[in-house]
Amino acid sequence: MGAFIQVLSLTMAGIILLWFGFTLFFAIPGGAPMPVFRRKRRNPKARSEGIPGAPRTCPVCSARLERGERVKSSAFPSMGGADRMMHISGCVYCLEGDRRRVCPVCGAVLREEEFLIARLFEKPVRSHVHVLGCTRCKMRRN
Repeated sequence: MGAFIQVLSLTMAGIILLWFGFTLFFAIPGGAPMPVFRRKRRNPKARSEGIPGAPRTCPVCSARLERGERVKSSAFPSMGGADRMMHISGCVYCLEGDRRRVCPVCGAVLREEEFLIARLFEKPVRSHVHVLGCTRCKMRRN
């Protein structure tokens, strides 16, 4: 009987240690993942050049954005159509002056008060933004 209790207690200890190790390195389904290692923050001055138009890329300065970093923009209500007009100012890096703000349509360097004019197409899964130009080249065409 004593050997049975000893095997049972060692088995329980092993199960508890396996559960603790699993929750330490993996997420429990339905629960929040436990952070194990912290990623080092990258230097904002050494931002990698992203591909213009790619997801998580600033349309003004083409900087690759990390998760949680947003582009400052204003979307206006739709007038019965499928799209909405939008003004895009830029991301944190180009608004602080670390990177040049360039219009992807005409190539002009934007001043602080200038912004991009775009159309926002909202879809159930993901929205799509189409840049029409900056305040200079869009006003010049009209």
